[in-house]
Amino acid sequence: MNTGNEAAPSSADRTHETTHRDRESEVMAQGKTNEYGVQTTNRRIFSWSEVDRFSWYDGGFEGQILSGENMHLIRATYPPGTPYAMHSHPYEQFSLLLSGRLRLTVGDESREIGPGDGWYAPSDAPHGGEVLGDEPAVFIDVYSPATRWIVDEFSEARPVGSASSSDPVGA
Repeated sequence: MNTGNEAAPSSADRTHETTHRDRESEVMAQGKTNEYGVQTTNRRIFSWSEVDRFSWYDGGFEGQILSGENMHLIRATYPPGTPYAMHSHPYEQFSLLLSGRLRLTVGDESREIGPGDGWYAPSDAPHGGEVLGDEPAVFIDVYSPATRWIVDEFSEARPVGSASSSDPVGA
């Protein structure tokens, strides 16, 4: 209870409180290690602006990742004209395009997709495409199970900070 006789907190006290809260938030973001050796998140509600961004191929595309006990959630951003290289992996992937347009191939099926469209790549199915138009393609990937494979891919990327507030779908 404030009786009016207490001194206002000093700037050093406020800095200590902020630093403590920042450290506490960082620790809370780290969860336990799952059966595949992946550090899971403790975040239950988040904004992409709070999640570190990583870049591959000198800014060719960016990604953000959160890992749970059994799945990874990834937000990928590909600039206009960037290829989404054909690839495959031994893990299932569901994806949802948030913005932009892609010419997409999954297995033997190819088509142009836009915001709200998605795809499913079963284990070992080749998939990829190209960004169409002048707008970046931003999509969400969900991989299962949550293994070291995708985490190792992120460890090869260059950290570029957290999502910017100018990002139209960032927060």
